[in-house]
Amino acid sequence: MKKHNSIIKMILAALFLALAYVMPFLTGQIPEVGAMLCPLHIPVILSGFICGPYWGLAVGFIAPLLRSLVLGMPPLFPTAVCMAFELAVYGGVSGLMHRILPKKKPYIYCSLIIAMTVGRLVWGAAMMICAGIGGTEFGFAAFVAGAFTNAIPGIIVQIILIPVLVMVLDNPKVLKLD
Repeated sequence: MKKHNSIIKMILAALFLALAYVMPFLTGQIPEVGAMLCPLHIPVILSGFICGPYWGLAVGFIAPLLRSLVLGMPPLFPTAVCMAFELAVYGGVSGLMHRILPKKKPYIYCSLIIAMTVGRLVWGAAMMICAGIGGTEFGFAAFVAGAFTNAIPGIIVQIILIPVLVMVLDNPKVLKLD
């Protein structure tokens, strides 16, 4: 039974990766809207919640790099590289927190908020490192704008949509996972 669950989680992780690859096409014609709605974040965070921290981390790390290498968007350096670390943390932390906290509605929100906060901090650190490598400047105002101000619509969508989807998909009648 455990091997069966591992295979199901692997297949689901591949489906979440496919969603992460496809969802930015919904906002692709208007890059500013895509930057605000953060379409890669939703499948990555869901993969952490549903498939666990390891698969969530893997999907999060691979998704922006795959899109960058195949489609050229987002640009590989520094955007996709920094997003890879940010999204890996989203997937890993959401899965870890969901695993260790009780499976009740308020804790889904706690797991989500913690993952989103830590992921944004990691993105900021990665941007600072890449800015240093690239010889550019990345200050606190740029961090706040990139991590929070410009992403407010996406943050709101995630806080509304992800817990609902997690509650539906965590239902034992929907997916038969441990």
